[in-house]
Amino acid sequence: DVLLHMRPTAAEIDGDSVRAVTVSHVLTGDHVVLHAPYIVDATETGELLALAEIEHVIGAEAQADTGELHAPAAADPQDQQAVTWCFAMDHLPGEQHIIDRPDDYDFWRTYAADFWSGNLLSWTDVDPQTNQPRTLPLFDDGVNGAPNKPGSRWLYRRMLATEQHLPGAFRSDITLVNWPQNDYWLSPIIGVSADERERHLRGARQLSYALLYWMQTEAPRGDGGQGYPGLRLRHDVFGTSHGLAKSVYVRESRRIVPEFRVTEQHVGVAARGDQVGAEVFDDTVGTGSYRIDLHASLSGGYAYIDIDSWPFQIPLGALLPVRVENLLPACKNIGTTHITNGCYRLHPVEWNIGEAVGALIAYCLTHKTAPRQVRADRVHLRAFQNLLHDQLGFELDWPAYAYRTPRLGREMPWLIRELRRKR
Repeated sequence: DVLLHMRPTAAEIDGDSVRAVTVSHVLTGDHVVLHAPYIVDATETGELLALAEIEHVIGAEAQADTGELHAPAAADPQDQQAVTWCFAMDHLPGEQHIIDRPDDYDFWRTYAADFWSGNLLSWTDVDPQTNQPRTLPLFDDGVNGAPNKPGSRWLYRRMLATEQHLPGAFRSDITLVNWPQNDYWLSPIIGVSADERERHLRGARQLSYALLYWMQTEAPRGDGGQGYPGLRLRHDVFGTSHGLAKSVYVRESRRIVPEFRVTEQHVGVAARGDQVGAEVFDDTVGTGSYRIDLHASLSGGYAYIDIDSWPFQIPLGALLPVRVENLLPACKNIGTTHITNGCYRLHPVEWNIGEAVGALIAYCLTHKTAPRQVRADRVHLRAFQNLLHDQLGFELDWPAYAYRTPRLGREMPWLIRELRRKR
């Protein structure tokens, strides 16, 4: 059954098991108590980990704890990645679509963080890999060459390209605004009071409105003018009255304390030194590939931590809470660290995690065993992995030619020879 407009509000615990979860309707407040042999936490922020008092971590761990090259010296629960309230817009030159001036516009139009390149509302932001200033205009309208060549901000997350359709089918491209300029880092929304959370969710919405209003009215244009009043907020894309996405984009969740924790030493190129490829996990249940990419943190005092990582595997041990038997994480709430969350948080990896957890529960119910036993018993583990690979089509490892990073792609012949020698 699919129950819409519900959020978890309470959990009933019996020793090392979660017996029931209460969900409440966000509008009416009506309650439903859910009972099941297994509970899956697929919430964006790991809500059930807190409600069920499951051992978990928020924010950054200390380097003395994880041994990670890029971990901070001291643990900091407030050191969490920025959230972003995305929106979609199109551009109709010659028309007026300027929104009402946002309530917090005066604050945001002059806001600048110490670690940033200047004002947040600017075409100049910070290059994630170098942390140096970079300038990308909205349109490459004669300032830096041909219109809309790759590198213009409009093309960065374009959702619809008119040139891919019949002439006249659409009046404009549509682009998604999930940019450094609307990353909200004034406070995390996890580990704070409900009132504080709501205040900063409002702040994230106000920042996105302020960015749009700035682009419509004050943003420098390539022709020397100011503002693009033809930018139109596309309410219909997300189906919301306020015009923004239905939910804020959360990059970092509560994370379980797991049987096995993935650290930078397992996947980071620099942290692994001269080792080729990521750590090979015997209990793999899937694969992923993304840079270790952490967005700005005011508490951490950095604009980005963005470093090379090898294509990696998803170990089953990172999906198993250290104590609780029947609640499993299904997205970015698995047993990574603040650092490795930066590459395991990406959506294809989350989807792989969720599907693996669903398959694991089905396997346990069918074979009358427990998730922890599947990992501990080699016969069960191999049977489960065969199910994933042979019947469900999961990839459990990367082929040799895929063991590369963007910076090391030119080294492929050497990498393949080294992998053959190593394995």
